[in-house]
Amino acid sequence: MQHELRLPISARKVVVCVLFALAFGFSLPVFGAQDEVKLSEPQARNLGVRVAHPIASRTDLTLPYPVQIVIPTPQLWVVSAPVAGMVASLPVGRGDRISAGQPLVILESPSFVSQQRDYLHATAQELLATQQLKRNMDLFEGKALPQRVLEASQAEARQATLVVAERRQMLRLSGMSDEAISRLVEETAISATLTVNAPQTASVVDLVVSPGQRLEQSAPMVKLARLSPLWAEIAVPAASIRAIRAGAKVEIEGYSTPGKVVLVSETIDPATQTILIRAEVPNDGELHPGQTAAARIGFLSAGESAWEIPYAGLVRRGEQTSVFVAFDGGFRLVPVTLLAEDQDHVVISGPITERDEIAIGGISALRGIISGLGQ
Repeated sequence: MQHELRLPISARKVVVCVLFALAFGFSLPVFGAQDEVKLSEPQARNLGVRVAHPIASRTDLTLPYPVQIVIPTPQLWVVSAPVAGMVASLPVGRGDRISAGQPLVILESPSFVSQQRDYLHATAQELLATQQLKRNMDLFEGKALPQRVLEASQAEARQATLVVAERRQMLRLSGMSDEAISRLVEETAISATLTVNAPQTASVVDLVVSPGQRLEQSAPMVKLARLSPLWAEIAVPAASIRAIRAGAKVEIEGYSTPGKVVLVSETIDPATQTILIRAEVPNDGELHPGQTAAARIGFLSAGESAWEIPYAGLVRRGEQTSVFVAFDGGFRLVPVTLLAEDQDHVVISGPITERDEIAIGGISALRGIISGLGQ
């Protein structure tokens, strides 16, 4: 009975690579040269090996990444209806630049009428309570009034003052100014029309209501935003994130003023395997929310030269990155540092020059030879 001799997988790989090498006439590397492959030019062509020269790249900026311009959350707010009512008119439109105090929405509101009436009633009650307290104090000083009656009058006067303060705050929350409240008391002229003004200088991002529409209290009416600075949100591949830090400079293509990184997210988008980088960018009107562009992010440079090569030329072995550099008679695997990458290119630094030829095709064959012969 014959027994078939089966070699371990690693041994079989060595045999295949050695036979492959001998078939093409490769020289077996000696000890200490396990990261070199001896190849003639015809052999390299047969393996599909193609080369390119590295292109000098800026050493302080990454490759361009897609960026989305958005409004910072703290600079975006909604103006809501302070009372229930009907929209009488809209003095502003979407995209308008408005100043603090400028009218945004004019409402007609029965609730606002009730608030004014309640305030006038409270002020009248306060006046009566104050006058009653003054009379009771005079009577008490003449010993014509018990102390308990005086104390009751004092409590009633304090309560009347609290009610006035409460009603006054209700009118303020409805958007009525102190001047208008004072005029209401002087003239006793109740108005059914309430003007809702802008709380500060901003831009109108959206109008949620239309004239004639009836609203409940707190219903959203106008969305406002300050458009400087803006956020630039950048999706960076997880493998390129190590060189990026908060405070790094960000340059948006076609825009002269740089921004800076304010957030490096701690989570990865599982669908795209990218990490969110958020930059804050001053805006003089050239940037617009919703705009898409390309941005380069600054990173700490060790003073080395940086080179851009096609993505296919990068060799990854675990956490290590290398490139195959041609020399007279073959290719040598040279360790490099990965600075940035996208789907087409990578930026690297290491002991290479613009005169070197980097393998960008036939990488699998070169790796197979080294992996097999290096066992």
